[in-house]
Amino acid sequence: MKKQKVFPRSAGILMPVFSLPSPYGIGSFGQAAYEFVDFLKAAGQKYWQVLPLGPTSYGDSPYQSFSAFAGNPYFIDLDLLRQEGLLVQEELDAVAWQEKENDIDYAGLYQNRFPVLKKAFARSVHQSMEEYRGFCRENQAWLDNYSEYMALKTKFGGREWLKWPEPLRRREPEALREALAPLSGEVDFWRFCQFKFFQQWEKLRAYAHSQGIGLIGDIPIYAAMDSADTWAEPEVFYLDEECRPIDVAGCPPDAFSATGQLWGNPLYRWDYQRETGFAWWKRRMASTARLYDIVRIDHFRGLCGYYAIPAGNKTAEVGEWRPGPGLAFFEAVQGSLGSTQWILEDLGYLTPDVHRLRRRVGAPGMKVLQFAFDSREESDYLPHNYDANCVVYTGTHDNDTMAGWMRTAPRADVRFSKRYLNIRRGMEPSWEYIRAAYGSVASLAVVPLQDFLGYGSEARINTPSTLGQNWRWRLSPGVLSEALAERIRSFAALYGRA
Repeated sequence: MKKQKVFPRSAGILMPVFSLPSPYGIGSFGQAAYEFVDFLKAAGQKYWQVLPLGPTSYGDSPYQSFSAFAGNPYFIDLDLLRQEGLLVQEELDAVAWQEKENDIDYAGLYQNRFPVLKKAFARSVHQSMEEYRGFCRENQAWLDNYSEYMALKTKFGGREWLKWPEPLRRREPEALREALAPLSGEVDFWRFCQFKFFQQWEKLRAYAHSQGIGLIGDIPIYAAMDSADTWAEPEVFYLDEECRPIDVAGCPPDAFSATGQLWGNPLYRWDYQRETGFAWWKRRMASTARLYDIVRIDHFRGLCGYYAIPAGNKTAEVGEWRPGPGLAFFEAVQGSLGSTQWILEDLGYLTPDVHRLRRRVGAPGMKVLQFAFDSREESDYLPHNYDANCVVYTGTHDNDTMAGWMRTAPRADVRFSKRYLNIRRGMEPSWEYIRAAYGSVASLAVVPLQDFLGYGSEARINTPSTLGQNWRWRLSPGVLSEALAERIRSFAALYGRA
């Protein structure tokens, strides 16, 4: 297969859309997003990296989505709908959107956001618009299934589809027609939400491009069990005759978790994928490529070999490794990406075959500085071990912030990092880790915004294998100053990344 070229030397900032400031409880594609693009340009950055944009389900994780293709309706900006005449300010002001400007109340969003979106839907004339009809035609392969799934999920009080009446679980045509007949308005509401999501995102992406900013996005390797994907196309997944998972996805015990990570996603029937020429994945890659300029393939090692845990297990301690599709997958889907490039998330338990596959694909892997300073052994994540074809991060969404790491990591590791980086009393440690990333030979350096701000563990995005307090941090308005942008720009220029 044709190898990807090494990225030009550059820098980017990791900032989830949901973490943007907003008066309406969660970040969106509105004014704050455009202001963040302006900040990136002023800071000499080339890329904005976001987390997956799909509709979140139980646990609020963007890696557990109701659809591998759809967008999160929470990201539809309400002020933009107001400017279209679909909402009035009094309706927005009548809702208690948030108690804390730095936190996301997902339960409150679930209760309050959709009634407001339905008011916009009721006033919309989208059905008469050729833009809307074209959107429905272009995305029919997933849009109808997703909209019907969400309409039925609403009808059944949000219950997962495995708990629906059996004829609907099995998608028996007569049962589907009978159940969906009175729900045509609800189905169209979910189509409307997707239309507005993609309409607003495409305008934001076009603005980013006009300012010289590219978008990096994640594609989670697995689909959620409770999703339109598994309901509509169960043959794609490793399910039994009752459409229940046989084995599920996760990671064995590692540095993140002593009992491993039990994700619970259904595994793929890779034999079926090969027989169909990876058709489902081609559609998914093509859909993702329309969103981003660079796609980070989450859990890349699962395409070489994946960890299978018997369904029903409470932890990931018991499981087995199985061979993945390997190079055949990349050869099949490469054409679906067009000009979009890859980053391969090659973290975790890596065997020689994983390294060989990454070299054959040619796309850059990842280096995470927080993993570099194990005082017990030499690490591939230490900057002197990098080659140019990699992307270096101080930390990812699964890590603590650098300031938080310095307070919670083993003392010997922190001391080693200070020796390695020559961090002295009076320095700002977060900026010294950023200096190490920027000064390395890695072609691209991506830093979470929290590290530029020196924030501690209160600004952590996710703690793996926990529920309830993740994916909630948001930035306060007015924090992104001209002085901060200039300081970042000077750093980027100093190390040839501006």
